[in-house]
Amino acid sequence: MNIRYTILFIVAAMTLSACAQSKFTALEQQQISIEDPLLFEKSDAFTIDFAALRDKDYSFPLPVGKAKMGKDYNVEIETRKGDAVKAMFSGTVRLSKNNPPFGNVIVIRHDNGIETVYGNNAENLVKSGDRVKAGQTIAIVGTKEGRTYCEFAVMVNGGRINPEIIVSLKSHQLRPQTVLCQKTATWKVDVSVLKGPQPNEEVASQWWAYPLPGAKVISPYGGRGGRQHTGTDLKTKPNDNILAAFDGEVVFSAKYAGYGNLIRIKHPCGLETYYSHNSKNMVKVGDRVKAGQVIALTGRTGRATTEHLHFETRASGRSVNSNKYFDHQKHTIRLSAFRKTKNGYVVR
Repeated sequence: MNIRYTILFIVAAMTLSACAQSKFTALEQQQISIEDPLLFEKSDAFTIDFAALRDKDYSFPLPVGKAKMGKDYNVEIETRKGDAVKAMFSGTVRLSKNNPPFGNVIVIRHDNGIETVYGNNAENLVKSGDRVKAGQTIAIVGTKEGRTYCEFAVMVNGGRINPEIIVSLKSHQLRPQTVLCQKTATWKVDVSVLKGPQPNEEVASQWWAYPLPGAKVISPYGGRGGRQHTGTDLKTKPNDNILAAFDGEVVFSAKYAGYGNLIRIKHPCGLETYYSHNSKNMVKVGDRVKAGQVIALTGRTGRATTEHLHFETRASGRSVNSNKYFDHQKHTIRLSAFRKTKNGYVVR
């Protein structure tokens, strides 16, 4: 980052800190879209370095939900009744009220300068002025016209921005990039990427992908009751797409004992991953695959009582708990387990 943007970032950090500590006016506690009076008080621009965030600094609002873009950058994240809505980043609750047509809605003003909106909640669990942490439960998702979903949006200075600038709706991954937020002649803000992947880049062009988006853990590594379970069992639905976790080469693709249909991929990062019980393998030995590429469909071949993915990570031939590398609740990578080199990421 050059000197200009470094100065902008320092000035903005001071401004944003003041924003986080300020009390909200009556109008700020009532109106969803409203200017932040302190955001551009000392500078007309600031940057946010999302690549510098730790795992605990970010959460997708509904980690197991499926998101789709609607009109005016509104995102609907469908899930199951009773699921918990999470705060995306740390910040202060600016608004928490019933506001038709959003129903029960929450707006959080985050320490990094953006605001997030969570609507159609069955119940709000926080109130205006509350401090929240990333990943904290702030609401219970609501149901409307037979559908259970959260209506989500991202704002800067009261104006809605394309959320895919900062996060992939398909993979729930935060994009490891630096963005510039710059005030225009009006109260709206231009948001652009200074460094990192552009919002139209797909998961397959990134260096990792969660192997079964939308999954929940039905059996952890190690198992229960003394069972020796060398992987993590992930479940969504029959014949769902299984994705390669990293770039690599397929070294095995066939039926193998209790694994049923098994795929093994060797990765340059130092890991080997296993994907088993598949209903169908879609790659063969010798194939080079990219992170995020569909390699198989979920099934119940081998010793399996339900359709699911048995996912293993191995290092130097020995099984390692995949939770060391992936957060299976948030479906994110644990960057602390990897070291960046000039040729990419490798395990520590």
